[in-house]
Amino acid sequence: MTYSEYIDYLDLRLSDLYVLNERRAMAVRLLCHFCGISHYEHIIDPGGLISSEKLPELYRAADELAMARPLQYVLGFCEFSGLRFHVEDGVLIPRPETEELVRWISEDSDFTEVKSEITIFDAGCGSGCIGITLANLFPNARVCMCDISDKTIEVSKSNCRTILSEAKHSNVDVFKYDLLDDLPLTNRIKEFSLDIIVSNPPYVRQSEKQLMHRNVLEFEPSNALFVSDEDPLLFYRVIAERGRKLLKTSGKIYFEINEAFGRETMQLLQSLGYENIELKKDLNGRDRMVRASSFRYKVSRQDDLPHAEK
Repeated sequence: MTYSEYIDYLDLRLSDLYVLNERRAMAVRLLCHFCGISHYEHIIDPGGLISSEKLPELYRAADELAMARPLQYVLGFCEFSGLRFHVEDGVLIPRPETEELVRWISEDSDFTEVKSEITIFDAGCGSGCIGITLANLFPNARVCMCDISDKTIEVSKSNCRTILSEAKHSNVDVFKYDLLDDLPLTNRIKEFSLDIIVSNPPYVRQSEKQLMHRNVLEFEPSNALFVSDEDPLLFYRVIAERGRKLLKTSGKIYFEINEAFGRETMQLLQSLGYENIELKKDLNGRDRMVRASSFRYKVSRQDDLPHAEK
């Protein structure tokens, strides 16, 4: 079988699941991964022959994709901010929007110009993509990461070992914790010690399931994605309330959000006393990120909300 024949084969197998460009891009990704070819070799040499020993792996991958299993699970990894994160069933697949959130933090002059140690808390870490990337970007960072799932804790710790240098790895603490639990975090994080709290918590409403693709609904962990329609800001409220006792007065909180609740998330943060609240759009023009500064006093009245970032 040639490169072009495999691309055509996968195109046909996935015709009911994905659009043309996605199908063919997946085929190229599989050829690059299993055959070791470059991303353009199938173009300059479409008749290139696939080694017979590689065909079983390529056919197996096609079978899994045809069952709507996500490509990242089939490959066993996901590229995120230039790093390769191991992912597997039961672990949320990192999204490009989350890369934008990390970039926003990395470009914040309040932290890029600080030479001393920065302390970061990644609340609900999943694969560890946010916390580990920040640990890699900030040389002096100490990072705490928590999640409720044993599987994600295992994967996050593994990604720490494989991605970070030994020195940076030693500054990362990954632990199991239920953000909705009443147990205090002070045995892991001291009060008023954090420079940054960042979270991409569950924010997809149950009523939005019908808008989602099979590969998400049938394979990715629902507890990392969905929240009830009755309380869609549950995790934001809980994390922001904890931030009142954990953030330094100069600290900041960052959230990835449901685009339908940008203003509501801003109102929530303001009601809890946070300042300098900003709403940021992603590259597709959707409200997807919020940043706020730690409160310095308890807000006693509802002031006008700051303007969203253009």
